[in-house]
Amino acid sequence: MTIAIAVLLSASFSASAADTEGESITVAHSGSQPSVSGGTQRFAGNVRIDPLFQSNAPSRLSGGLVTFEPGARTAWHTHPLGQTLLIMSGRGSIQQWGHEKQEVVASDVVSIPPGVKHWHGATATTGMTHVALQEALDNKNVNWLEQVSDEQYRQP
Repeated sequence: MTIAIAVLLSASFSASAADTEGESITVAHSGSQPSVSGGTQRFAGNVRIDPLFQSNAPSRLSGGLVTFEPGARTAWHTHPLGQTLLIMSGRGSIQQWGHEKQEVVASDVVSIPPGVKHWHGATATTGMTHVALQEALDNKNVNWLEQVSDEQYRQP
């Protein structure tokens, strides 16, 4: 299912009405881009990012497959043009600043409005994988903020 989504997204967003301009559909094969670690400044715990596609002008959309091991999560962050998460497997949480944490499970679709401070990740006992889709404004698609504290993470 993940491969099919990557191919569909790549084909859908890489090719615009460019048939009249001599451009053609491209296929980004699964695994053609190396996985990267989430890193400790933007994430807590073990997180792997598998890039799916980068924006290709005039499109500003990019996407990645993000896998969170149990207990792993993002730091607080915002997206200048919002973000959509497609929960592919497992169980996780998302929280908007000043609001209660919400549970997410496989097949959920999460829409995060532009500029909303939030975090997302796995539960303490179950991993979670999602496809993250976001557009860039002035070549920037995320603004990373402070880490989510263990106390914030554990709150119901």
